[in-house]
Amino acid sequence: MAPLPNAELVQNSLQLYRYLLRCCKQLPEENIRQHYRHAIRQSFKVHADEDSPERIQQIIRRAIEDADWVMNK
Repeated sequence: MAPLPNAELVQNSLQLYRYLLRCCKQLPEENIRQHYRHAIRQSFKVHADEDSPERIQQIIRRAIEDADWVMNK
């Protein structure tokens, strides 16, 4: 299963959040979708206070790589 197109356009945390939730919609089973939606929401809350642009870009890159891995699993 391929990740959604336009991952390279994700530039901020809100765009990342929406991108990841859209990826979840492609997962085959409801319980798996619920698990990843919960994990995305928790991660968003944990990193909500990040203010370093470099750190935010690092988190975005890693989250997209992880999403690609999950989608290809």
